[in-house]
Amino acid sequence: MLVSALLTSVGINSGLCVVFFTLYSILRKQPSYYELYIPRLLAEGISKRRSRFNLERLIPSPGWLKRAWQMSEEDLLSISGLDAVVFMRIITFSLKVFLFAGVIGIFVLLPVNCTGDQLKDIDFEDLSNNSLDVFTISNLKSGSLRLWAHFSAVYLVTAFVCYLLFYEYKYISAKRIAYLYSSKPQPHQFTILVHSIPVSAGSSVSETVERFFLEYHPSTYLSHMVVHRTSKLQYLIKDAKMLYKRLTHLQSDPNQKYKHVGLFGHKVDLVDHYGKKLENVEENLRLERLEVSLAAEEVRAAFVSFKSRYGAAVAFHMQQSTNPTQWITEQAPEPSDVYWPFFSSSFMKRWLSKIVVIVACILLTILFLIPVLIVQGLTNLNQLEIWLPFLKSILTISFFTQVITGYLPNLILQLSLKIVPPIMQFLSSIQGYICHSDIQKSASNKVLWFTIWNVFFASVFSGSVLYKISIVLDPKNIPARLAVAVPAQASFFIAYVVTTGWTSVSSELFRIFPLFCYLLKRPFSCCSNDEFEVPALRYHRDIPRILFCGLLGITYFFLAPLILPFLLVYFCLAYIIYRNQFIHVYEPKYETAGKFWPIVHNSMIFSLLLMQAIAVGLFTLKKLSMASTLIFPLAVFTLLFNEYCRKRFLPNFIAYPAEVLIKRDREDRSDPTMAEFYDQLVTAYEDPAMLPIHFSQNADSLNQPLISDAAVRR
Repeated sequence: MLVSALLTSVGINSGLCVVFFTLYSILRKQPSYYELYIPRLLAEGISKRRSRFNLERLIPSPGWLKRAWQMSEEDLLSISGLDAVVFMRIITFSLKVFLFAGVIGIFVLLPVNCTGDQLKDIDFEDLSNNSLDVFTISNLKSGSLRLWAHFSAVYLVTAFVCYLLFYEYKYISAKRIAYLYSSKPQPHQFTILVHSIPVSAGSSVSETVERFFLEYHPSTYLSHMVVHRTSKLQYLIKDAKMLYKRLTHLQSDPNQKYKHVGLFGHKVDLVDHYGKKLENVEENLRLERLEVSLAAEEVRAAFVSFKSRYGAAVAFHMQQSTNPTQWITEQAPEPSDVYWPFFSSSFMKRWLSKIVVIVACILLTILFLIPVLIVQGLTNLNQLEIWLPFLKSILTISFFTQVITGYLPNLILQLSLKIVPPIMQFLSSIQGYICHSDIQKSASNKVLWFTIWNVFFASVFSGSVLYKISIVLDPKNIPARLAVAVPAQASFFIAYVVTTGWTSVSSELFRIFPLFCYLLKRPFSCCSNDEFEVPALRYHRDIPRILFCGLLGITYFFLAPLILPFLLVYFCLAYIIYRNQFIHVYEPKYETAGKFWPIVHNSMIFSLLLMQAIAVGLFTLKKLSMASTLIFPLAVFTLLFNEYCRKRFLPNFIAYPAEVLIKRDREDRSDPTMAEFYDQLVTAYEDPAMLPIHFSQNADSLNQPLISDAAVRR
């Protein structure tokens, strides 16, 4: 790729960022777009819809930038929880890494690369027509002593990243403990989930659970809530809510109250029609709830609550039965985090689902090679002319050549990647996780490794599927093949950061897809303006995207230092934009207390090992055998460091230590609100589908709703 193609891509994406920022600054002031751009403030009552026109609405203002910049970490913790703090620390961690690497790369490695003459001398008078390869390590001759600068940079950056990883792991681990101390008592801290409960003939699950825990945990056992199969009930409630919303819309718009049936048919009173349908759903709900409450619909699982956190922890960590396949315990998630459909599926169905997920991931990986090959074809003009000979005349125009080779490939790749997070979330949801947060963590891992394989390795080793498999089956030659293939794709990944990185993070601010859906639904919406749901950040979409850019930066900082300024711009944009989104848009639905950080740590360790493997192969190819040999101790150090962190910090992310739980329980003894909390804990894990939904007595009334507002909002 020529410098001119990169400059064209930078120009296009910079223009898009400016347009997105400007439009956002205007649209966020328009009352009709409040639920898109400030839904959190609207739901909390901080902002209200205003109908009076004001000229100031049409003038972009940077006030939101100032508020996002000035927000402290404690403010973020108080409004969005520890998960939001950890997410922002991923971005600040990346900024620190690439500021350090940027100083080395831009001021040391880049000038060293430019002074090489392996490819050709740089024409500074016509800089735009130079190939980007002359700015990479490929421009240095084999055996050049200047390669020791790159060797030193690999050591320095590895040491700095490991230091930051240790500091962040320690900091976030301490934050988890502090968060437990500072938070009010939460139901999930006192509760465990027990499943595979053995039930004897003539006993119910509820009786069996109560008898077991009164016998073996008499001093700490408080109560239990048996889980029921409620899948049919959930469908009925969903239908009832949809009918209610339709009715309220008809009641507010008398013009749509009547409708002709057929071409010459009679008028039908739609309010009466839907009212009768809602009465039928109400009756079905009552019958289904009665059936579900019977012992026959009990799942052999229950949420068991204890009088102390330590009592719950003891029950969780200890094997409850001589048969380890019975009375299996798990930590209970927050009540709002429970994934209730999990309990409606049988053990065999969940087991088969895991096999289906593995097969589906493999098939998706193979199918995704199609857009990757198309993208790689667009970056190669000679190959493109062979595939599409009718484009030869267009490819002679420099502007079209720059757009096709610099901007279009990454745009296609970005659009293709949009479908991956929702697919991976669905696959994780059928894999057998009991809570939404575990589903998101699993989906985050799937999306991350899918992106690494299909975007990084598939692009680097562009070729047939069998060729890629042969590389994996021959691990001894992986460093050498990486050393040849990775530098050759430097220009593609620089353009990837500019196109996919900059555009994705600026479109996060503008919320392009939600805006598009909102504009499509608004003319046909049957809901009032006050009915909307405040969204939550989709961690399984955004964390893998940030980590993949981090992998590119660590991998390419010594191969192609020119990528570093573009990465710094990306992370600076992400820092401001996501802070703004936490203030105005996203509201946490549940809290994992920072459990996403181990994913970040593992990803960074993999990035370091990948960089070191490439360095070994590269220094070998460049006939600097001493340097390649000295990289091996660095890889060993990285693995030992990872093992130390795994032993030192990871247990605190799996469960809280007894020391902390006992101290917190002692503090609760003097808390006068604990009696009220225990009363609420008894029903905290009741299935939402089993909660009563109140219908009005008069079904013909147009002034009273047939289903309560509170039930609709659940």
